[in-house]
Amino acid sequence: MATTSASNPTASTREPLPVGLALQGGGAHGAFTWGVLDRLLEEPGLRIEGISGTSAGAMNAAVLALGHARGGAEGAQRALEDFWRRVSRAATFSPFRRTPLDMLSGRWTLDHSPLFIAFDLGARLISPYALNPGGYNPLADVLRESIDFDELARTPIHLFVTATNVRTGRGRVFKNAEVTVDVLLASACLPTLFQAVMIDGEPYWDGGYTGNPTITPLVRDCDSRDTILVQINPVEREGTPRHAREIQNRLNEISFNAPLLKELRMIALLHKVADAGDGEGAKWAGMRIHRIASEAMVALGYSSKLNAEWAFFRMLRDEGRRAAQAFLAEQADALGKRSSLDLDELLKEV
Repeated sequence: MATTSASNPTASTREPLPVGLALQGGGAHGAFTWGVLDRLLEEPGLRIEGISGTSAGAMNAAVLALGHARGGAEGAQRALEDFWRRVSRAATFSPFRRTPLDMLSGRWTLDHSPLFIAFDLGARLISPYALNPGGYNPLADVLRESIDFDELARTPIHLFVTATNVRTGRGRVFKNAEVTVDVLLASACLPTLFQAVMIDGEPYWDGGYTGNPTITPLVRDCDSRDTILVQINPVEREGTPRHAREIQNRLNEISFNAPLLKELRMIALLHKVADAGDGEGAKWAGMRIHRIASEAMVALGYSSKLNAEWAFFRMLRDEGRRAAQAFLAEQADALGKRSSLDLDELLKEV
């Protein structure tokens, strides 16, 4: 693994602590998760056993798992950087660019881009089957260049990718051998932008509608008791949105956080009532949840999720590393011992 400071709170001569990672989706904001992972991979006291991801979180998960299998922690770090560089290069000629005023003021938003505004309005009125009849998605080529899916099927890290079945409205979790280009594209398929992705004869949309991400497989299919949630969609936002774009942005945040909050409340309840003896009850009773997030993400609106500038990705990566470092400095003592996320507080909100 990559070297780390001797004063690092998780450094230990003991066996590395197995952990599960739960990675939210959020378009370009997934570069924040890249930064979190980049920092966590430097911890010799942690061993990633499983990763559950949705949308950009699923892509980060797949790239990390394959890179780690090939070259350990440093291989995973290189693979993640290479993936995000490819995403940025693929968008070199994208019409969605910041205006000169936004650049001068240091804003990462596309809210003032005439082409984004036209596209955003068009997506609300015209079906993607009309706007993009060929179903082209530039991420497909990036994923094929970045991931050998035959090799991914055999990686030691357990993968869990969520997509939403359009017909049933239920989430489906795909595991290592089931993960393909189409599965990752389905997990990130916003229905106003892209045609549904067909898998095994069924249409699928973004997994964020049913699990962003799905945590349950990390309990049922992994031995680790600690799950670290990397959250990029703000749960709370001060004030009442009044402008149309602000309202839409808040609706997106609420809808994509709802499945996660529901599952966390279920886990909090099971944590209280589950039998701490043997079997699955012991897993629920002993489960520990941790969260890495950043207030910096609150300042970013919906339009910046389509901003693929390399400078933006690097800023998000650096913020992710800072958030991960803050978590390790403040909560490392909880790892392996207790939840650092207050699960009881979640039950009070029901």
